[in-house]
Amino acid sequence: MKFVQIIDFETERIDEMRELAHETEQRLAGRSGGPTRRLVLKDRGLPNRYLVVIEFDSYEDAVRNSDDPETTKFAEQMAALCTRPPSFTDCDVQETTDFA
Repeated sequence: MKFVQIIDFETERIDEMRELAHETEQRLAGRSGGPTRRLVLKDRGLPNRYLVVIEFDSYEDAVRNSDDPETTKFAEQMAALCTRPPSFTDCDVQETTDFA
């Protein structure tokens, strides 16, 4: 079953956050069991609030990813760029629909 984690954070340093994310993605490229998709959303009502939806093939893959020291390092660096601690929501995907 697909699994997603939603990260809710606020930052005034989004360009640095994007750079950090891209550098981490390059280091982890080709690694099995990692995220399969990332969606970044910007809140229209709160200008410094963002939501990131990270998709995994399974909950187990997400746990392995979370336990990886590179992921821990990224999370610490990300939190340092935030104006408040990020919050995390874990979700099992129940249904998806692609609209043409």
